[in-house]
Amino acid sequence: MANLSIAQYVRQDAVSKRLNELLGKRAPQFVTSLVSAVNANSLLAGCKPESVLTAALTAASLDLPINQNLGFAYLIPYKNKTGEVCQFQMGYKGFIQLAQRSGYYKTINATDVREGEMTGFDRLSGELSFEWLDGAERSKAKVVGYVAYFQLLNGFEKSLFMTTEELEKHAQKYSKNYAKYKTGLWADNFDSMAKKTVLKLLISKFGPLNTQLEDAIQKDQTADDEYVDNPNKVEVVDAELGESEESQ
Repeated sequence: MANLSIAQYVRQDAVSKRLNELLGKRAPQFVTSLVSAVNANSLLAGCKPESVLTAALTAASLDLPINQNLGFAYLIPYKNKTGEVCQFQMGYKGFIQLAQRSGYYKTINATDVREGEMTGFDRLSGELSFEWLDGAERSKAKVVGYVAYFQLLNGFEKSLFMTTEELEKHAQKYSKNYAKYKTGLWADNFDSMAKKTVLKLLISKFGPLNTQLEDAIQKDQTADDEYVDNPNKVEVVDAELGESEESQ
């Protein structure tokens, strides 16, 4: 099966039948999107088609598009002991989308923080304060970190901040491809991965989770034996504590 293209693989009777059972009327559109995504990426085309399909079905189970340009979910090629395989990864926009669907969140966002914008931290309340720069002044300022924030419909709010150095350390620790070769999403789009990381950690630690959010957190990058982004084992700067910690 490894020699089959993804288009050939999904046309097999057993695979096609299974897709129709899982997706119903969505199956033709799903197949078209999947074939287009693989054709646009020569590295994905070299992956085992069953692993590509599994990763894409994970995105479908969360009702997230696999168009890589949209940033909701990604199909990531990587090499393990069995050859070239595909890994499902959430994008930060995917986490925002699922949080909005849950009905718990009034506001949720993540952004970079430029030099001089973070103006204070209240150790007792855990609140961070910012004075945001605008326009050209902001574009010229150095990015010093990333912050995620949410407010629930009941008024509860929480934020989490990590410096760029801490996020670089996170990437080095949890992505061996990035640590060894400086490849992958951390290398290609550090901004997007940094936003995803602070959002994922904030939601998993402090946010209410429905079934889809739980699934997204559990399934994000689970196909990669070498990079499991485990929110219970990562150093972060917690807006509540104001210092680095490693949760157990």
